[in-house]
Amino acid sequence: MGAILGYKISVSYKGTVKNGVVVLSPEVTLPDGTPVEVITEDIKPEADPFLAAVAKAAKPRPHWPKDYASNLDHYLYGVPKRM
Repeated sequence: MGAILGYKISVSYKGTVKNGVVVLSPEVTLPDGTPVEVITEDIKPEADPFLAAVAKAAKPRPHWPKDYASNLDHYLYGVPKRM
């Protein structure tokens, strides 16, 4: 980001990744050495094995008791339920 009179300025550009390199639209001309930040717009879980595993683990479990999280010790070890 640049700074003009103490204000930070940032501009958003669209591009894609090709062979591990971010390729911006042809009309974008940034000088060499310009610091940039890359923020992905949408990562589909199936594109990343870790995200796929997290998505699978995070799915709703309607067959589990509603108080499963607060009474985990009860369901795992038989400790008396918390109210």
